[in-house]
Amino acid sequence: EVRFNSEWLGAMGFADVVTLTAKMTVAQVLTREDFKKRWDAREPISLHELLYPLAQAQDSVAIEADIEMGGSDQTFNILAGRDLQTAIGQDPQIGLFMPLLVGLDGQKKMSKSLGNYVGIREAPLDQYSKILSLADEQMRTYFLLCTDVPENEFDALLASATNPMDAKHRLATEIVAIYHGRDAADAASAEWKRIHSKGEFPADAPEVTVTEKPIGILALLELCGVGASNGERRRLVEQGGVSVNGVKVEDAKASVTVADGDEFKAGKKNFARLRLRQ
Repeated sequence: EVRFNSEWLGAMGFADVVTLTAKMTVAQVLTREDFKKRWDAREPISLHELLYPLAQAQDSVAIEADIEMGGSDQTFNILAGRDLQTAIGQDPQIGLFMPLLVGLDGQKKMSKSLGNYVGIREAPLDQYSKILSLADEQMRTYFLLCTDVPENEFDALLASATNPMDAKHRLATEIVAIYHGRDAADAASAEWKRIHSKGEFPADAPEVTVTEKPIGILALLELCGVGASNGERRRLVEQGGVSVNGVKVEDAKASVTVADGDEFKAGKKNFARLRLRQ
């Protein structure tokens, strides 16, 4: 059963919110690690942020939760739910805590807002390529948290692999198979190897329509969604990371005359089939 907390939180009036806030003290909220760090650093904490743990706790009360599962960063909020349930006479829920999955940057937890994530709805080849970009030391955690491979099996694989990339290919295949099926995972593996081992252009590269002829190389990069700024795009060009039909473009001020069907590559992961529309 799926329920939305707007069902009960949206029905609360101001008096209800005040009554709810009486169940917890500011001192309790400030024991939460992220709040404590910001308080000690004299960084601002908005009032609505302080209310969030109570709102989540009210969710547990509203559905009379027996179990709440969350990441280790949700410890305070889940325990707040137990406290609120106890305060109104409910049996307190059991908290199940999972370790946080560090993202592709190897530093912070996986987050769409940080851009260090693998989307579960991404295309098989995109998922496969992103997993292969993981640092070697992250592989065991990803095998453990993101696949169904038995622990003794992946430990043996990691211990025996003379080339870490072999184990990483297995990891990528297992993860893609969960979201797209085994056939799609095997196809993504074959396509990745075809592109990167043989230097071939991907058959399913996205098509990008170009209306200017010629077009500046920086404008073309932006059109293809490459780089967050012209400075980043300029560096990519000057480092030899951009090519059209296999020919590098190394002058950031250059313009290229596009023909329909041209193959565009930027960096190791960005490909586009250019379509000319005049």
